[in-house]
This record gives sequence, C-alpha cells and structure tokens, in this order.
Amino acid sequence: MIHSVRQKLFIWISLLIAFFVLFSWVLNTNYLERYYLFHKSTQLRNNAQQIETLITNPPEDLYLQMETLEDYENINILILNSSYELIYATLSYRGPNIRINMVLDRLQDLTETNYVETITTDPVSNMKLLDISRRLNNGYYLIMSTPLASLEASADIANTFFLYTGLATLLLATLIIFAFSRRFTRPILELNDIAQRMARLDFSKTYPVTTKDELGELGQSINSMSAQLSQSINELQEANARLKEDIKKERQIDEMRKEFISNVSHELKTPIALIQGYAEGLKVNVVQDEGEKDFYCSVIMDEANKMNKLVKELLDLSQMEAGIFRLEKSPFDLSSLLDRVIAKYKPIFEEKQVKLEVDKAEVIPVNADIIRTEQILTNYINNALNHLNEQKQLKLTVQTREDKVRISLFNSGELIPEDALSKIFTSFYKVNQARTRTDGGTGLGLSVVKAIQGKDNNLYGAENLEGGVSFWFELDLV
Repeated sequence: MIHSVRQKLFIWISLLIAFFVLFSWVLNTNYLERYYLFHKSTQLRNNAQQIETLITNPPEDLYLQMETLEDYENINILILNSSYELIYATLSYRGPNIRINMVLDRLQDLTETNYVETITTDPVSNMKLLDISRRLNNGYYLIMSTPLASLEASADIANTFFLYTGLATLLLATLIIFAFSRRFTRPILELNDIAQRMARLDFSKTYPVTTKDELGELGQSINSMSAQLSQSINELQEANARLKEDIKKERQIDEMRKEFISNVSHELKTPIALIQGYAEGLKVNVVQDEGEKDFYCSVIMDEANKMNKLVKELLDLSQMEAGIFRLEKSPFDLSSLLDRVIAKYKPIFEEKQVKLEVDKAEVIPVNADIIRTEQILTNYINNALNHLNEQKQLKLTVQTREDKVRISLFNSGELIPEDALSKIFTSFYKVNQARTRTDGGTGLGLSVVKAIQGKDNNLYGAENLEGGVSFWFELDLV
C-alpha cells in the first residue's frame, strides 16, 4: 500500500508521461505515413500550379526549369497536349510507353478544376508511386508522380526513432520526477515535522519561508500558529505558576492568620488573667495593708498598659498591612531626632547601666516620615534593651551611602540563629519564647518596622556581629 505523497506523485506523473509517450508512438505508427502522404499530395498540387505558370515559357527554358523542379522536389513529370502528344516527359517516361498507357485512361475524365490521385506500381522498378493528374487551362494534361518508398522508409525510421527517444525521455523524466517529487514534498515533510513537534508542545522549530506560493503561505500560517500557541502556553504556564504561588501564599496567610490569632490570644490571655485575678483579690479584700494594695493596683495597671500597647501595635500593623495608612514624608534633621530619642531613654539607660556609644554627624538631612522613623528607633531600642547581656553595650551608628543613610543599632547579647534572621520581622515571632513575658515584648515591634520600610521602599534587616546583634534600616537623603 502506498502512503507517501512523494511515492504517489512519482508514480502518477511517471504513468502520465508513459501514457503520453505510448499515445504519441501509436499516433506516429498509424497516422504518420498518412500525414506524409497528405503532405506530399499537397506539395504535388502546388507543383502543378507552378508548372502551369511555366508552361508558357520557350521550350529550352521550360526543359531547364522542369529538370530543376524534378531534381529539387524528387518528382516525375509528364505533359501531353490535348491530342495526347508528348510535350515534356521525365526520363522515366521516355522509356517504354507502358506507364504512359497506364495513365491515358484517366485523362478522359479530367477537367480544369479537379485532380486525380492514384497510387500505382512502376512495372519496371516495381516501386510504389503517388500519381496526380490534372488538365491545365491551355488544354494540356499534366501527370506527376513521386516514389513512396522514401516516404515509407522515413515513416518507419521516424517511428523507430520516436520509440527510442520516447523510452529515453521516459527514463530521464522518471529521474527528474523523482528529484522533483523529493524537492516538492520536502517542505510538506518539514511542515509535518513542525506540526508533530507542536503536538508535543515543542515550538522551537520554525519553517523557513523562501517562496510566496501556497506552501510559503502555509508555512507562514504554521509559524504564526506556533508563535501564538507558544505565547499562549507560556502565558498559561506563567498564570499556573502565579496561581500556585497565590495558593501557596494563601496557605501561608491562612497559617499566619491562625498563628496570629493564637499568638494574640496567648498574649492577651495572661494579662487578662492577671488583671482578673488581682481585681478579684481587691474586691474580696484579700489585701492586708496599703502596701499590698498598691502592689495589686500596680500589677493591674502594668498589665493594662501591656494590653494597651499590644492593641495599639496590632492596630498599627493591621492598618499598614491593609495599605490604609500612608507616610507623611518631609525633610528633617535625623541627627536632632536621634538626640531627642536618646534623651527620652536616658533615664532607662542610667537605670539599667547601659553603656551607649553614638557615632553620627551633627547634621543629617533626610526625607522621611518623622513619626514613623521615631517609631522604628523606639522599637529597635526596646528590642535591644530586652536582649542586652551582662556587658550592656549599645552602639548607634549612622552611615551615609550615596543617596541613602543607614542607621544601625548594635546591642551586646546572644546571637540570633542564622535560620531565624529571616523570620524575626514576622508578627509574633520570638527566638526565645520563654523570656518575652518577663522582658515585656509583644513580638510585633519588628513586624511594624517591616511594614513601615516596605511602604517607604527602603531596606532594613539584622545581622550577627562579634559579641552581639545589629539591627539597621535606611532612609532617603535630601
């Protein structure tokens, strides 16, 4: 069974050429000789008209012109007057009068308008001849004959030659068709390969369009379809990747929400329990003296302050993460702000015997939200105070970097595990869960820093240094 287009094209075109070669050979074999005979008859009639114009010439000129015509056209000529007397005769008619006697019986019916054609056999040479007889305008009779042997031989030679040339043509055409079919079907095979690759979602191969015919247009269409499919699939893959990422983020957010609720519940449960317990104690008068009463009230106030601080930080954080708040940026002197914050914490530093070192310029012009900047500094200082070790060292450093200024706060203390450095800015994340209650931390301060810096498009972070940890953030210089 034939499946290949190349094979079909090769076989059908080869059969078509073979049919035409055979058909032409049959036509030549059966009709070439008749055509030659018709052509020769027409030629003799034309010669008859030419002789009729020459018959009026003088005899010496007539004989010369007749002999020239005989030699050139290979014909025999016989001219008789109305009394059947010989006027001119070719050499073959000058011998025995047998041939002349053969044509005399045809002359009785001749007119000036008709021709009589016959095929006769020369009694001497036994050669077939084509004879044409006509009566001329002056009453003379013209008989012309030409041998048919050369005609038959020419037809046979032509038929044989055509047979050989036909076979050679068929062989050559077969080779050409084979090469043509390969060249013709090569683009189809390339397009098929591209289509199969597209079915396997491989769009790397394109069809080289070099023609403006139907195959070129098909190639352009497939290239266009391949490009569009590739783009669509890439977009689908990107959308799928984004969807997976969104699903992952949703799961993370859901986990964070659950953890957030759990952390808030945990942070509120203890102060509420303490406030409830000490308040009940005051109600039932379990206190013995004013000193104990003051202690109960101090505990209630301290826990209420912690709850108030937690609620405020939660509100700030929720507004920041929801995008409700916006920064009120304006130029100000960062150095003055740092001096003011340090002065605010001076009593605490003295109480805790903190060794503070400050390295900054006298004037540092920045463009930022002064309230949020102070909030970041406060959160960093509170975090540092909660994690100081027995050396109690704090170092505030301000460095200018191109169009940014970096504020770093180092505190001596225990290093943060490397796997926790990327997590400490997450809400309620605590490296050491056990110490947070006693140190007063809520686990929200650093997440507030993250939200503010994210809104301001500035960097922030933490790094372990020798002997402690450094927290930093950046602001825009004016």
